[in-house]
Amino acid sequence: MSTPSAPGEVTRMLRQWSSGDQTVVEQLTPLVYDELRRLAGAYMHRERPGHTLQPTALIHEAFLRLIDQGQPEWRGRAHFFSFAAHLMRQILVDHARAKGAGKRGAGLQKITLSHADAAAPERTIDLVALDEALNRLAAFDERRARVLELRFFGGLTEEETAESLGVSIATVQRALRLAKAWLSREIDEK
Repeated sequence: MSTPSAPGEVTRMLRQWSSGDQTVVEQLTPLVYDELRRLAGAYMHRERPGHTLQPTALIHEAFLRLIDQGQPEWRGRAHFFSFAAHLMRQILVDHARAKGAGKRGAGLQKITLSHADAAAPERTIDLVALDEALNRLAAFDERRARVLELRFFGGLTEEETAESLGVSIATVQRALRLAKAWLSREIDEK
């Protein structure tokens, strides 16, 4: 962030935006850009070499979709960045589908669950298969799917994830363990 006071400033501006003040978006942009760039960089680091989508394009597409929300109801900084992370995931999955990455082994990208937990072994997973598995998990356990998405895709800390979801850190840790175990089993069966 730009300054030490930026997180509070970001939250204040997000609340103004939620109240209908569209003019604050222009002031908000430089305050959130570095964090969005970090998120996009984390996503793109997991992508295959030579990926045609660049981090800057990912940020801009996500930000355009964020602005298109009209009058969103941002609960705060963590909620905003978790939503941005979700949008970036959607953009990358859409891009992978458009490039045919979902066809049996084509376009496999090195994505590791170890980013969400240092103790997990690295493995290669198809981004589209991972997205489909997360969607299946969300169908019966939305919280676990969101925790995994925020930690793995969004790069949020356990504290930020807990704040975003309105739960305790212990709940995030438990949900993350269970979600990763389920996801690992689900992907191994495919």
